[in-house]
Amino acid sequence: MRKARVAFGGAIHEAFDVEGGIQLDDGRWVEEHEVVWLPPVEPRTAFALGLNYADHAKELSFQAPKEPLVFLKGPHTFVGHRAQTRRPADVTYMHYECELVVVIGRTARKVRAEDAYDYIAGYTVANDYAIRDYLENYYRPNLRVKNRDAGTPIGPWLVDAEDVPDPMNLNLRTYVNGKLTQAGTTGEMIFGIPRLIQYLSGLMTLSPGDILLTGTPKGSVNTAVGDEVVTEIEGIGRLVNTIVGDEAFSIRA
Repeated sequence: MRKARVAFGGAIHEAFDVEGGIQLDDGRWVEEHEVVWLPPVEPRTAFALGLNYADHAKELSFQAPKEPLVFLKGPHTFVGHRAQTRRPADVTYMHYECELVVVIGRTARKVRAEDAYDYIAGYTVANDYAIRDYLENYYRPNLRVKNRDAGTPIGPWLVDAEDVPDPMNLNLRTYVNGKLTQAGTTGEMIFGIPRLIQYLSGLMTLSPGDILLTGTPKGSVNTAVGDEVVTEIEGIGRLVNTIVGDEAFSIRA
């Protein structure tokens, strides 16, 4: 099943992908452009992986980590499908990051890697923008890079885990204004999903609704105000986002 959270008619609804159409939880049918798309989950704790693809680490001039490089993200960084993300006027390099997102479905503590998939509710897509100007050192990203409001579009769909038979063999692609700029597969991760759940649950308890952004492959390129960025993952969904400037937020440069 593929489900989403949307706003329509002054209320928040659960929406479902039914044979390519969108049906609300009250039975009404809507078009994609008629609703405001919200993040498909409201994360309790959001974990994100840095440098989890060796080729991406290389293009950023970093060594691949020897253990998962994990950081946390605040709730206001997440926005939904077809949302806008601000590019500050003073930055020189802001790039997208197409990432598979794992949604935890059961309380997990000290989970073995071979049991990890039993704790997953489903998967979605994230575009975790980064501003390269703000990177400081290997222990990145710092707060300004990855926790800006509306800096991480996510969605549109949450796909049930049972409908994704092999999450470690999915194609990831990014298009900027219709041009393919990034391509890779989840099989290229340095630390796969079972290893990540084992690692995190060995440090702390994971709860239903926690999410894990698993990193991005190489191919991150600079974006500009006005760009439409589409990040898509095979079998999971197609996430659309638009880059806007400071003026859209009434902020002086």
